[in-house]
Amino acid sequence: MGVKRTNSDGAGAVPEGAGGAPTAAAGSDVLRTAVPAGPPDGGRHGAQPEGWTAAWELLLPSAGASPRGRGRALQAALRDAVRSGRLAPGTQLPASRELAADLGVSRGLVTDAYAQLTAEGYLSGRQGSGTWVTGAGAVPVPAATAMPAVDDRGGPTDLRPGLPDLSLFPRAAWSAAHRRVIARLPHRAFGYPDPRGLPELREALAELLARRRGVAADPDQVMVCSGVAQAHTLLGFVLRGRGERATAVEDPGSPEQSGLLGATGLTAVPVPVDEEGLSVTALAAAGVRSAIVTPCHQFPTGVAYSARRRAQLTDWARTVDGLVIEDDYDGDFRYDRAPVGALQGLAPGHVAYTGSVSKTLAPGLRLGWLVAPPDIIADAAARKRTMDLGNPVTEQAVLADFLTSGQYDRHLRRCQRLYRRRRDTLTTALAAHFPGATTSGIAAGLHAIVTLPPRYGPPSRLLSAATSAGITLRPLSDYEHAPTRVPGVRLVIGYAHLSPESITRAVELLARAESAAPR
Repeated sequence: MGVKRTNSDGAGAVPEGAGGAPTAAAGSDVLRTAVPAGPPDGGRHGAQPEGWTAAWELLLPSAGASPRGRGRALQAALRDAVRSGRLAPGTQLPASRELAADLGVSRGLVTDAYAQLTAEGYLSGRQGSGTWVTGAGAVPVPAATAMPAVDDRGGPTDLRPGLPDLSLFPRAAWSAAHRRVIARLPHRAFGYPDPRGLPELREALAELLARRRGVAADPDQVMVCSGVAQAHTLLGFVLRGRGERATAVEDPGSPEQSGLLGATGLTAVPVPVDEEGLSVTALAAAGVRSAIVTPCHQFPTGVAYSARRRAQLTDWARTVDGLVIEDDYDGDFRYDRAPVGALQGLAPGHVAYTGSVSKTLAPGLRLGWLVAPPDIIADAAARKRTMDLGNPVTEQAVLADFLTSGQYDRHLRRCQRLYRRRRDTLTTALAAHFPGATTSGIAAGLHAIVTLPPRYGPPSRLLSAATSAGITLRPLSDYEHAPTRVPGVRLVIGYAHLSPESITRAVELLARAESAAPR
């Protein structure tokens, strides 16, 4: 094929093209670009001009494929070379006979590859005019963009909140339920699902939520979602479609709410939380007709809305003909007080209740629910149909089996015992290593608010010491829209995902790092 040979000491001469200009370095992995570039208008080439490099350097790996897959491998290698730019537009490819000889394959494989890539638009050529690389197949290199941050929570010295103990996921029971479900589901169940969710799961959820959380709903008012985040997104689109422009959120509250609402066209309006819950006076002054709240265990402060504040909130919703979106993110875990029923039970026509298995089973399942008035469910289902057509049928059926068989209740009882012990371990370790520390919001949930005396501050000093010791912490100020001036250091510490031993060790490490930090 006119491959340029090197001399015995490995040095290669550089061939010259028209006018003595160098055309390609010997040993290069780029085929010769003809001069002029592009296919000729007509006529036949004679012998190939000097300057072809070894084509097998690009395509030899494909020749090593199994005989049955060799043709596809050759096509893929050529296609990749064009798309990546290693074969630039205007490059003339060697004759099929010569490339086949270089690769040690049949000529038919090469001619088939050329024909296939010509049909796809990567190559062009006419009988007697050669085969050329077109510009259609080159893929521009996209500009670098910031990728979404990966959730890296869960290490042995990670004290951030929001994660259950994933090692407690009931693998054996879930697998058994999966086998039962696959065996009994009718063929028609594997068609496109109802965007509201599998009927048997909606029935099981309606029974569960009425029994455990005091939710008032029949199955037609229950919708299965991919977690609370999707439930809130759907509600955001519904509200925006009805003319709303803003929604109130708790301050402090979840940092993700602003971005989530913004994606639906709504503006998040922060409303302060006090010792009884969201300030309804401030809410009324905000001029909105909807609000997202966590009344059973406010995130992150841990406040349980008082009976008076719950009544005020539902009265406000009726007065403005508005909607309260209730996020019951960890309502199943109560340690030192009786369970607080869902706000939805007080005003089913004005409260949309949302929850998920993210804290009880695992967030990776992406299974949650929305309970709302029928007109809202209808609008949300129409929107969900355009988003994803509905949740996977088998996972919905497995969860329904898990609920109706009693496995879910047994799993919750086990987690409750373990999480209570871990909470107690945290308070004991803090008392031993941070004298004067106080904890709040610990009667329920999976995290605690820890307030350290001013001598451990300022907060930046403690956080820097924690980072140097490999401990990950989040201060309460990370959840505040308007930072408050409160003495001391306030931390939001998650404990559910850590073993008692890891909790004790992490607090000890933090104490040593704080003691060694410069003041």
